[in-house]
Amino acid sequence: MTTPPHPFIATLLLATAALSTPAVAAPAAPAIAAPVTPMTPDVVDAYDPVLPDADFIRREVMVPMRDGTKLYTAIVMKKGTANGPILLWRSPYDAHGDVTRTKSLRLVDTIPAMDAPFVEDGYIRVYQDIRGLHRSEGQFVMNRPLSGPLNPTGIDESTDAYDTIDWLVKNVPESNGKVGIIGSSYLGFTSLMAEINPHPALKAAVPESPMVDGWMGDDWFHNGAFRVSGFDYALEQSTGKADAGAAIPHGAGDDYTRYLAAGSAGDYAKKYGVENVPFVRKLIENPAYTEFWSLQAVDKLMAARTLTVPTMLELGQWDQEDSYGAPAVYNALKDNPGQAPLTLVIGPWRHSGANHYGYDLGALTFAGDTAAQWRRDWVKPFLDHWLKGAPDPQPPAAITYATGIDKWEQSPRWPMGTPTPYYLGADHGAGFALPVKSGAASWLSDPANPVPFLPRPIDMSDATQWKPWLVRDQRFVSGRPDLATFTGAVLDKPVHIMGAPGVDVFIATSGSDADVVVKLIDVYPDDVPEAASQGAKPSMAGYELPIGIEIFRGRYLKSFAHPEPLTPGKFNRFRFKLPNVDHVFLPGHRIAVQVQSSLFPLYDRNPQTFVPNIFLAKPADYKAATMQVGFGGATPSAVMLPVVP
Repeated sequence: MTTPPHPFIATLLLATAALSTPAVAAPAAPAIAAPVTPMTPDVVDAYDPVLPDADFIRREVMVPMRDGTKLYTAIVMKKGTANGPILLWRSPYDAHGDVTRTKSLRLVDTIPAMDAPFVEDGYIRVYQDIRGLHRSEGQFVMNRPLSGPLNPTGIDESTDAYDTIDWLVKNVPESNGKVGIIGSSYLGFTSLMAEINPHPALKAAVPESPMVDGWMGDDWFHNGAFRVSGFDYALEQSTGKADAGAAIPHGAGDDYTRYLAAGSAGDYAKKYGVENVPFVRKLIENPAYTEFWSLQAVDKLMAARTLTVPTMLELGQWDQEDSYGAPAVYNALKDNPGQAPLTLVIGPWRHSGANHYGYDLGALTFAGDTAAQWRRDWVKPFLDHWLKGAPDPQPPAAITYATGIDKWEQSPRWPMGTPTPYYLGADHGAGFALPVKSGAASWLSDPANPVPFLPRPIDMSDATQWKPWLVRDQRFVSGRPDLATFTGAVLDKPVHIMGAPGVDVFIATSGSDADVVVKLIDVYPDDVPEAASQGAKPSMAGYELPIGIEIFRGRYLKSFAHPEPLTPGKFNRFRFKLPNVDHVFLPGHRIAVQVQSSLFPLYDRNPQTFVPNIFLAKPADYKAATMQVGFGGATPSAVMLPVVP
């Protein structure tokens, strides 16, 4: 008599049989070669058992790509799921960990919290390691460029997404054949790449805080100024398939002191032995906006194609890592006729905050869990419509959270505001009227004593410092002589801005290169009524809340690709954008603008002497320089506020 198999073994055998069904290759989308002869996927050896009493099914398989490389893929769903849509994310951050967060018999306890409403409603959630990382085969390439001049292999994140979706819709019998893709940061990048020459089954995308252009304003540079923590990230993702959590062994202490003592960013890389990490080499070799950057900018890649996948782009108003990407893609596509629906969402969050709790950020408290509100009111209805045939929520062009008055707003376009100059003026004043008096404010910028971006000691690996730094009270730099602050009169009526404030300042330096940092600040009154009830949070009385902070490296004033020295003593007009915001400056508050020449050690120091490559600057190149910002007359410096009635 044959003994029947244990229920778990039986379930595993059935799952294996289903997953081993050979797939028939479908015609590929334009510009993508058809997948190679289908291969039987491997069930992962270390299969994590799902017990009979569990409320879910988990399958962990190796899905073949067209070049034979197999990618670890975890498929989870509630037991009894049928005709369910697939919601995919493609990650460099350990897909196995995403589906085994807690050992539990309940699926909602084992996966990220933001996924619970989906799996409870019959979605099939799929998590995949991108090639070369964690349990996937192949070679990892940071932000792998689209096949073309920078990538002759014919394999990229677009083809891998295509092949993954092709396999899923043929080998997951519980699915309805419709796929959505979602994810934040690097996963926002892979979501966008899936939309380039997309698989026909890809019906909706929600790229969150996506990495889009690493030089213009995402992870690696901002307007040419290098973000030094990029070295750590490059090492972590390039070592041991990112499993070991490698980090630069610089010990504990103040990052300000550590980076200052090392010298240039290149010297820092050599000191800690990371200069030969492949992506670090690319950073050092491409300090300007070379084709290495421009040819892989995702907004440019998408602008060259018609958007065929309905897309909801999201970012946090205080995104400390990828504030540039989502608006850049939106701006590249928003006016294209005949394309799929497109929406931009801006919430009151830090980087990837939309997938966590949205009650507060730093000292700020909002009207409820704003992240859960967005996911409930917009993301799920959007995906339900395109993946399940539910009613169309008809999202508008822009969905934004108005900070200051704490309410969600829907807009027919973005930006909504009209650029209105807010002028810097004499006696460190500011206002909407053009100053009668002209002149300049000056300060000495010394690379040996750069302005910190946080109160010292600074530990950029400390999440409590890093995640909310963009809302940190700016009074910590009060009294420093190496910056200029311009503050307007107390407001007697609200000023509502919706868009990206534009910097338009006239700067002169006694050196031959310079960084320009501009902060737009909401200065709270000293008698904030709720200050006494803040509890553990800092009082908002007199708080100087940054609404936007950005930097621009002077050598790129005329050309991002071909740097030139600045002429000492000559006023140059610097024009660039602050991050996109929806904010109301309330009556009783004041609007301030701060101008400085460093933001350290978030960004590497400008030596203020023009050198061919700042990564390779020598100690003698770092020289103090007198900086000036003009106001009125021929140098009417201003911040262009996108004001709405």
